[in-house]
Amino acid sequence: MKVGVLALQGAAGLHLSALRSVGAAAIAVRRPDELADVDGLILPGGESTTISMMLDANGLVEPLAERLAGGLAVLGTCAGLLLLAAQVTDGRDDQRCFGTLDISARRNAYGPQTESFEAPLPVAALGPEPMTGIFIRSPIVERTGPGVEVLARLDGRPVLCRQGAAWGCTFHPELSGDLRLHRLFCEEGL
Repeated sequence: MKVGVLALQGAAGLHLSALRSVGAAAIAVRRPDELADVDGLILPGGESTTISMMLDANGLVEPLAERLAGGLAVLGTCAGLLLLAAQVTDGRDDQRCFGTLDISARRNAYGPQTESFEAPLPVAALGPEPMTGIFIRSPIVERTGPGVEVLARLDGRPVLCRQGAAWGCTFHPELSGDLRLHRLFCEEGL
C-alpha cells in the first residue's frame, strides 16, 4: 500500500517517517498526479488557511475532493481535521472544508501556541497504554454527526474520531514518537 502525505505546509516529514517505520510505502504529495497514485493520505497539521490556499495554488482542490468523495482512506491531524470537517468556526470564509467527516470544529480553540500542552489519551483501539496527545493551536470538535465514531476524548470532547475511511484527530501524533495511530490507520483504514 502507498500512503501519501500532503506536503504543502506542516509536519509532512515526520508523518512520512512514521509511515515508513510502520512498513508503509510513503510519498510526499504536492501535485494531482502524486495524489492519484496513493491508496491513503495524511493531511498534516499546519496553518489551515495556508493549506487551503496552497491546495488552490497547486491544483489539488478538485482532485482531492474527488478522491475523498470516492472513499480514499484519509487521516487529518490538527489542521488536516479542519479540512475534513463539514463545518469550521473561527476560520476564514474561503477556508476549505471537504465535509468528509460529519463534524463541526472550532479553529485554534485551545489558544495561542504558548498555550500548547500534552495530555495522556486513552484509546481502546491502541491497547491499555494511553498515547500522548500533543496539542498545538489545536481545534476542538464541537459536534459529531450520528455516523462518527469517537475513539478518544479529552475533558469530554472528541479528539480522535473516524467515519468510514476518514479519520481525524485534533492533536499531533507525529510529534509523540508513538507509532500506534499511524499503524492502526494503515492496518484498519486502508
